[in-house]
Amino acid sequence: MPFPASHPALDLALSERGYAEPTPVQAAVLEAEQGRDLLVSAQTGSGKTVAFGLALAPTLLGEAEKFAEFGAPVALVIAPTRELALQVSNELQWLYAQTGARIVSCVGGMDPKTERRQLDRGCHIVVGTPGRLRDHVERGALDLSTLQAVVLDEADEMLDMGFQEDLTFILDAAPAERRTLLFSATLARDIVQLAKTYQKDALRIDTVAGAGSHADIEYKAIRVAPNEVELAVVNVLRYFEAPGALVFANTRERVKHLTSSLRERGFSVVGLSGELTQSQRSEALQALRDGHARVCVATDVAARGLDLPDLGLVIHAEIPVNKAGLLHRSGRTGRAGKKGVSVLLVSYTRRRKVELMLGSAGIKAEWSGPPSADEIRAKDQQRMLTDPVLTAPVEDEDMLAMGRQLLEKSTPEQIAAALIRLYREKLPPPEDVYDDDRMKRQQESGKNDKGQPDVPYTDFARGGDMAWFRINIGRDKNADPKWLMPTICRLGHVTKRDIGAIKIFDRETKFEITEEMKAKFEAAIAQGLEDGVKIEPAVKPGPSEKPVSRWDKKPAGGGDRPDKKPWKAREEGGDKPAWKPREDRPEGAKKPWVKREDGDKPAWKPREDRPQGEKKPWVKRDDAAAPAAEGKKPWVKRTAADPTPPGKKPWVKKPAAEGKTPWTPRSDAEAAPAAAGDKPWKGKPKGGDRPWAAKDARGKPAASKPFKPKGPR
Repeated sequence: MPFPASHPALDLALSERGYAEPTPVQAAVLEAEQGRDLLVSAQTGSGKTVAFGLALAPTLLGEAEKFAEFGAPVALVIAPTRELALQVSNELQWLYAQTGARIVSCVGGMDPKTERRQLDRGCHIVVGTPGRLRDHVERGALDLSTLQAVVLDEADEMLDMGFQEDLTFILDAAPAERRTLLFSATLARDIVQLAKTYQKDALRIDTVAGAGSHADIEYKAIRVAPNEVELAVVNVLRYFEAPGALVFANTRERVKHLTSSLRERGFSVVGLSGELTQSQRSEALQALRDGHARVCVATDVAARGLDLPDLGLVIHAEIPVNKAGLLHRSGRTGRAGKKGVSVLLVSYTRRRKVELMLGSAGIKAEWSGPPSADEIRAKDQQRMLTDPVLTAPVEDEDMLAMGRQLLEKSTPEQIAAALIRLYREKLPPPEDVYDDDRMKRQQESGKNDKGQPDVPYTDFARGGDMAWFRINIGRDKNADPKWLMPTICRLGHVTKRDIGAIKIFDRETKFEITEEMKAKFEAAIAQGLEDGVKIEPAVKPGPSEKPVSRWDKKPAGGGDRPDKKPWKAREEGGDKPAWKPREDRPEGAKKPWVKREDGDKPAWKPREDRPQGEKKPWVKRDDAAAPAAEGKKPWVKRTAADPTPPGKKPWVKKPAAEGKTPWTPRSDAEAAPAAAGDKPWKGKPKGGDRPWAAKDARGKPAASKPFKPKGPR
């Protein structure tokens, strides 16, 4: 459907830009009631900037065609990153170009004095990041008293980055009677709480519900060996040959390393990370937009809001932290109806995590191995044959004359070969990478990719003079000889014929290297390994070290056990061989175990080795009271005449010792006098509140008083 009429100046700007019909989020925003607060959830790349730019026009301009004189700003747009804020500013510049709007950007990394001078000269719309905007408000350079509207773009990202305190400060400083538009990719609990606090009767617009995550993006998950991620990045870039590609890494150091590595291989590449100045970051983005650079290696600073034209490929060189990071990274491609490809490079140890992440995001990815060198060369040939340069008509007479001269001096085959050579020299060479599926097919067929006979894997493990090494990758990281073998070969500059047995344990793997290649192997690993990989000499696994896989098994009759008999499975249904006593045990040393026949358990008998009379066997006590031990009086069991009170044990205290008066319960009628030298306390009466009561001189209970410690005498 065509764009609905919003404002004459804005309609003219849209038509000049070629906007024929609105996106779903733009249509939903334009259909909303004018002047109402909006809580919008939409995917990245769905045209949110134009959407809130159109929604602000009735509030800021009303019936006027242009803005009035410059003064304090009437609209404030807050974005999480510098790049996104500058991009929003550029979008609003062309959208409001016919209205005479003055737009000022306030972002970190720029000169704050220049921004303050621009604010002092007056403006209509201010776009900035939370930290810099708060700084200008606290210094009095930014006056928020005349604001009519506030826009929070990518609000979920701002909260994730820790800007909640700055946002609260800015929103509290803005007038209460204002319009608030909140845009977010997801409506999490903290976003909804922020909307309830700072919005009034907001209309909730959700353009994500019911739609697939980035329907215009094709997801591919590529299995790679942990040490070949960088090589896989090269082959993926060469295989797809997109006009623009974005490679994501998790750290600044990784961005620097990948940028320099791709530049050495001949790619036109730029880096983008938080350590760059704002001018350097702007230059990098502009190089991508102008086509001077084809690849950008970036951290997640480029995962939000950036709109790069002709960006058809996103590569996750390192797996994103969570589902939201995956969606925002991938959202840099497949924008505005264009198709894109998102490739995840998944090492064998991270596959399960990626499968869970894709499942939680509702994404179906195609799993495969990395593109091989032969597949890339076939793609190059196909692209060269369909290149428009070969089919475009030649109208320049000078070029035609030069072509005739070349045909006179050289044959058409020579000219075509020279053209092919020049074409290939401009392309970075592909890398040889390991693919577990391709290796499996080779093992089954016995031939490699070129159709040549290949050595079967079972011939790798053999005896001889070998040296043992260990690598800190075990079964806990899904270690498998299928990719450990090429990893060891690449890191140690050896071939698979130089590797002997491989024994995988829980947290490490031990393997053999031939003695003639030991010095070369040690020199290679001393030059440096991949991040987190450690290889060092080791001792031969002992008998107590049992591997956790069967890959270290050696064929019978070979290796260092030529006399070992091959294992033979017992025939199905055969009986288990009967037990036999050991032949090497002397006769009579130990009798074999004999199973007791079914029957009654033998009666107890007193021990024969105990002298008679030393200790009698246990005799069950009869109902009569047992005699008391010497010096002790027996406990007396209660009788029927003296029943046991509820909750009491069926025993009574023994009589008091000689010369001591027993305790008696206190009686309300008469209290027994205290014995001479005894304490004036009596037993607790049944149902009484206190366990004991003091007696006065008359033998009656004394009134209870709170305890008071004695003071200094």
